[in-house]
Amino acid sequence: MQTFTHLKRIACAAVFLAALAPAAQAAGSAPATASAPPLNEPIALYAGAAPGSEKAQQAESGDFFLNEWKARNVTRPELIPYLPDAGKANGTAVIVAPGGGFEFLSVQSEGAAVARWLAARGITAFMLKYRLNATPADLATYESEMQQRWQAMAQGQRRSADDVARSSGALQARADGLVAVKRVRELAGRYGIAPNRIGIIGFSAGGVVALSVATQYQAASRPDFAASIYGALPGDATVPADAPPLFLAVSADDPLLADASQPVFAAWRAQKRPAELHVYEKGGHGYGLNKSGATSDHWIDAFYWWLEAGGFIKGGM
Repeated sequence: MQTFTHLKRIACAAVFLAALAPAAQAAGSAPATASAPPLNEPIALYAGAAPGSEKAQQAESGDFFLNEWKARNVTRPELIPYLPDAGKANGTAVIVAPGGGFEFLSVQSEGAAVARWLAARGITAFMLKYRLNATPADLATYESEMQQRWQAMAQGQRRSADDVARSSGALQARADGLVAVKRVRELAGRYGIAPNRIGIIGFSAGGVVALSVATQYQAASRPDFAASIYGALPGDATVPADAPPLFLAVSADDPLLADASQPVFAAWRAQKRPAELHVYEKGGHGYGLNKSGATSDHWIDAFYWWLEAGGFIKGGM
């Protein structure tokens, strides 16, 4: 028999998952066709199970911890569209990859909030729910594991960024990011998107995904611009000669990745590719669109101005 706590978690998760989807907007109210869902419904990245995840047993969940709802155990990746109001779309699209150490997705502060901010300014946004490493289904068990890891980190026992980036979830997330760019470009006409103004932005682990996409693409999956907010470049990545323009932001007091953006900036500049780096005095790690009163609160304004200056935002297609 299911306990009250278990039923409560199911109900809360249902509310959480419903909250991820944007409200139906005029731009997304067109009727579905036999081969395509309504414009504002999630877009599956793969037909059927994702390659390499066919035997995955974990069930996706929505849990409240670390002060906001998180998605865990994602095995069926998808894009959740956030559409500008009718008549306001400018033809630019941004894929938003939340962070979470490849164990969960911070789908509020680094996902839905960012996507809604962009959509309000005419940018068609797609939040990417990419695949993750498997974690215990029981939240209390998972929180206990996290606490043990934090205690180990406090004692100097920390996994390197490269170790994290080589996990199975990270490698699958990289593949999902590349497919996401290709999928949005395939659907450009349907969403009123200019196929040469499709970019990706990621946070922390999502920043690793964005930088992986920005360095390991093929023609159809090459983003036209990329941004990493307190992210890192995987150790096996090299910057191509035609790497997309890059925006980077990090806080100097970030306890995890404060020094990870400068080498990325230098690598881009070494290839004579456009890059911009913002190092804020304070902000820490994982803030997304949460406000703390620090200058890092305005990173998204700087990102928008960078898009304008680079010609990625125009008055329509």
